[in-house]
Amino acid sequence: MDMAGNVWEWVNDWYDSSYYSMSPSNNPPGPATGEYRVLRGGSWFGNGYYGDVLDVRSASRFVINPGVWSSLGGFRCVRSQ
Repeated sequence: MDMAGNVWEWVNDWYDSSYYSMSPSNNPPGPATGEYRVLRGGSWFGNGYYGDVLDVRSASRFVINPGVWSSLGGFRCVRSQ
């Protein structure tokens, strides 16, 4: 809820460009390891596009080095049920 337009949100997933071609179709857990992490949701900054990805939708997915800091990124606290 309310993921789009605030900040890009760090998610637990590592990035793998071919992961979705071999992942489960329902609730894929993401790769176990990787070099880059995934951000989702889009940020408050920009003209609506970041590269070729619309950056103001919760389905937007962006890849970044986990050591990079930016005011455009954040996180959301969650809990398992």
